[in-house]
Amino acid sequence: MPGLNLLPQKVPRNIADPLGRAVARLGITPNMVSLFGFGGNVVAAWLITREELLAAGCVFLFFSALDLVDGAVARATNQATPFGAVFDAVLDRASEALVLVACAWYFAAREEHVQVVLSWAALVGSVAVSYMRARAEMLGISMRDGFFRRQERVALLGIGLLFDALTVVIWPLAVLSNLTALQRLWMVARELRQPASQA
Repeated sequence: MPGLNLLPQKVPRNIADPLGRAVARLGITPNMVSLFGFGGNVVAAWLITREELLAAGCVFLFFSALDLVDGAVARATNQATPFGAVFDAVLDRASEALVLVACAWYFAAREEHVQVVLSWAALVGSVAVSYMRARAEMLGISMRDGFFRRQERVALLGIGLLFDALTVVIWPLAVLSNLTALQRLWMVARELRQPASQA
């Protein structure tokens, strides 16, 4: 179902905007928030390679949540720019990629070879989901829906880290992220066919 979303796209404005104003009063810019989030995910990836999964999960979820704050700060400070949006998106992709590479490292050290492959598959799926959105928006198609977007991937991976269940959650992470990429591909194909069918 194309419009099925497990988690909300954004924090409600009545929560995000006061939070954004509070952060902005500290002199923190949206790009700084994005950089903090990326730096935290680098630390989370390092902790995974050291097999400190609980600490990694706490760090990963906290700093990934900053992705919900930078937009609010941008609105509060009137600093929303096209570059800022691109900068945030690039750091989001890099953050997720680093954490999944760290997962592959973790599984390789434990000689869990199937999970290594699944980690790389999850990375391919996460990139493909984001790429489908970018390509769709270049064609003028809004593409925010999807069954397993970044917020769902972050939530599932965070749960796996917190509860020492990484070996389990890497399966749905790999499968559902790639299915979501295919879902978005189908959505784009459907949208592109509509003008021809209506002509």
